[in-house]
Amino acid sequence: MSESNAEPTRSAVDSVFGAVRGLVDEGINRRVVVRDSKDDVVLEVPVALGLVAALAAPVATTIGAGVALVGKCDIKLEDRRKPGSQPATTVDAERV
Repeated sequence: MSESNAEPTRSAVDSVFGAVRGLVDEGINRRVVVRDSKDDVVLEVPVALGLVAALAAPVATTIGAGVALVGKCDIKLEDRRKPGSQPATTVDAERV
């Protein structure tokens, strides 16, 4: 009984690493952009950095997002790979 399950395990690990690499690439290419009522950029960070900040300081992240919404700011998720791309997701403070 010297059968080995190394090949299926290796394939599963490679697919997980591939998925993680794809998510990191998406997180770097997409940015969270916060604009004020005059359409000036207040904050622009990659999604990956925003997720790290949210995990490191969830209370501060929640307070910051709340202040941005109360202060009539727009929070948009933009894809930076395509020039002139439309935001994938928009949160409008006036509709919330």
